[in-house]
Amino acid sequence: MNTDVLVIGTGISGLSYAIKLSKLSPETKITLICKEDLMEGNTRYAQGGIAAVYNFEKDSFDKHIEDTFIAGDREGNPEVIDFVVKEGTERVNELISWGTAFDTKDTKEIDLAREGGHSEKRILHYKDHSGSEIQRALINKIKAIENIQYFENHILVDLITDHHTKTNHQRCYGAYIISTIDQEIITISSKLTILSTGGIGQLYEFTTNPRVATGDGLGAAYRAKVKIKNLPYIQFHPTALYPKVKGETFLITEALRGSGGILKNSSGERFMKRYDERGELAPRDIVSRAIAQELLSREENHVLLDATQVDQEEFMSHFPMINETCLSVGIDPSKEGIPVVPAAHYSCGGIEVDYHGASSLNGLFAIGECSHTGLHGANRLASNSLLEAIVYAHRAAVYSAESLNQELPNQRFYDQIPEWNGQEYSSDLKLIKTQKLFKELQHVMSNKAGIFKTNEGLEQASIELNNLYKETLDLYQKNKLTPQLCELRNMVSVAYLLINQALEIKENKGVFYNNDYA
Repeated sequence: MNTDVLVIGTGISGLSYAIKLSKLSPETKITLICKEDLMEGNTRYAQGGIAAVYNFEKDSFDKHIEDTFIAGDREGNPEVIDFVVKEGTERVNELISWGTAFDTKDTKEIDLAREGGHSEKRILHYKDHSGSEIQRALINKIKAIENIQYFENHILVDLITDHHTKTNHQRCYGAYIISTIDQEIITISSKLTILSTGGIGQLYEFTTNPRVATGDGLGAAYRAKVKIKNLPYIQFHPTALYPKVKGETFLITEALRGSGGILKNSSGERFMKRYDERGELAPRDIVSRAIAQELLSREENHVLLDATQVDQEEFMSHFPMINETCLSVGIDPSKEGIPVVPAAHYSCGGIEVDYHGASSLNGLFAIGECSHTGLHGANRLASNSLLEAIVYAHRAAVYSAESLNQELPNQRFYDQIPEWNGQEYSSDLKLIKTQKLFKELQHVMSNKAGIFKTNEGLEQASIELNNLYKETLDLYQKNKLTPQLCELRNMVSVAYLLINQALEIKENKGVFYNNDYA
């Protein structure tokens, strides 16, 4: 199958990139690959919203820039922070023009919320399911564009590079994709390939990420020798509902603390002021470590988020999904505290890209959470992820439109790309083994590469992951590739790289915390 541009991943970054490129280059054939259905992915689960400067009477670009820099422990790229913040408002207006609805006040002004690390109210939101509203609008938009086609229920297997074509163009030529339904692998050649494959939350036992967040883009990029940076900087969201709901970790948005929710330990003590004068609205790394420390010292499995003092009309209006979910597991937030724990939430590192989203491999771009732009530094400021996604999607689309007019390998070359080799059948026994290795991987990462780490633990994790890699490689070499084995292969690759990068870090910064350097 041939296409001009192949976009792998259909969250806010992939969809907004495709929409923008279709306008800039209407003759370009754009193909989208979606792991499940179009609605599924990390974007859908974003509760809080998107950060952008809107109230210029009280807020300013300079304030947002400084908040971002401070939250990132002053490790962010100043130039990136500057243009993302300053271009962000225009990109959000574009989302609105494409049909996204954000909550407004009675005056019809946009209702801005405040979250941890922000000095002003600047979070545009739609109740407590902002991400699903953005996703809905973008899906409606792409379905009406003629030069965009999409395939649901397909997973990235590998990028097609010089290794497959036996050439030396130092280029990406597309990707091998596997269907999750019939488990057949198709070869898609493309002039440009865009990775927008999301995060790696499924490396951990507790994560706010959906089941699809298995680091597929990062795993494929790693095997293609693409530069990857800062993987150990994993942000844990401070407040996920405990226990899981139907096997899934449910996020309790930071906006609830922005509305007055407070954290208490089992003794009823409001403990956050002991850790940071900003209390519950300190940056996420500080709040997550504070909760984790409370749990360790008291040998308990959760703290309480008390929202009983939040105005009930506001609570029901702004947080209906949280209320409904809590009630479904027997918790009434109007009368009692919500049990919460930190959970793996966001990867601040990823595929290293330039200011246009281009990676170190020609023809390959990365946008959204799978990329490393330099915006977040050592810790992401709340609700800056969706902002980064739309700004870089725009920049990558503009650059892509220009790149398509430049000299590329001719079409005859793309037609000669080899098909995937290796189609033996798998047994049920091998599927069970895949699931077992998946659980072992999560256990290693959660216990030795979580909020608190040690060098000894990381070294043990490296050995254990090397053994998991060998077992996974054995499965891969002896069996037909299944979607489950494909995910495991990616997760093992990413986890191994993360651990070894973590061993190279010799100081605590932002979300990275090694007890040996405390």
